[in-house]
Order: sequence, then C-alpha cells, then structure tokens
Amino acid sequence: MKRVLIVWHSRTGAARAMAEAAAQGARREAQAEVRMLAANEAQAADLLAADGYLFACPENLAAMSGAMKEFFDRSYYPVLEKLNGRPYAALIAAGSDGSGAARQMARICTGWRLKPMAEPLIVGTDAQTPEAIAAPKRLSADALQACADLGEGLAVGLALGVF
Repeated sequence: MKRVLIVWHSRTGAARAMAEAAAQGARREAQAEVRMLAANEAQAADLLAADGYLFACPENLAAMSGAMKEFFDRSYYPVLEKLNGRPYAALIAAGSDGSGAARQMARICTGWRLKPMAEPLIVGTDAQTPEAIAAPKRLSADALQACADLGEGLAVGLALGVF
C-alpha cells in the first residue's frame, strides 16, 4: 500500500477544495492510502511516513501562505536528506498569477530532493478587490476535476512504481 500525504492551508476555501478534490482522485487508486492534514497539524513524521505528496495553499502577496511556509520551515531540517526522490505536486489557489507561490514551493521541494510529478496546478480565482480576496471561494467543476486528476495520477504512479 502506497501512502499519499496531502498538506494544505486555506483561508477562503479554495485551496482546501483543491486538496479535497485531489484526495478524492487519489482514493480512486485501491493501492493508495490517502491522508489529508492541515499545514498547522502536519509534522516531520507525517512526511517520513508517506511515499508521495500534494501540497495545496493559496498565494498571498506573490508567495505561498504564511501557514504553509511555517509548515515547511518547521519540517525542513528534520526531514532533510530523508525524502530524496519521492514525488510531489503543488496545488495553488491564486487571485491572479500563482507563479510566486509555485516557485517558492518548488525551491523548498528541490532542497528536499523531491521530484515534481507534474507542473504546479494553479487555479485562478480572479479575486482582485479586498472584498473579493476575503470572500469564500467556490471553484469550477473543471478546476476541481483537474485537482482530482492530479491526485489520481500521483496515487496511480506510486502504485505502479512509476515514481
């Protein structure tokens, strides 16, 4: 049985919805066990116990959210050199661009020697005003399907030994 760990942070619901859709997709693979943890709950031991990872968060001010960054800060050194070669993918909820958070996450994952199994999946919410940014988010069915497909792809790849 392969283990997929999904670590997420969300303020307005978009990144959480992305993570939940990815988990549903990953659970389609019978040979995969899926565990979802909020970034503030995830620990180094959770990373060590998993075979592959999905990291989901919003982009805030051209960077990943502070709670997700704190997860990486807290976990970085305890698992350094212990995750080498494991696959990961990034899910970013963005008001407009998302590339800053994706780059930041990729740099951290490169330091852990993780292998990207796909390009970052960035879902734009087009939230540009303070009110729209703070409002709860609802993602399109197509966006959620893309997240589910990414989760399933990671789980199937792990089960088949592709990653």
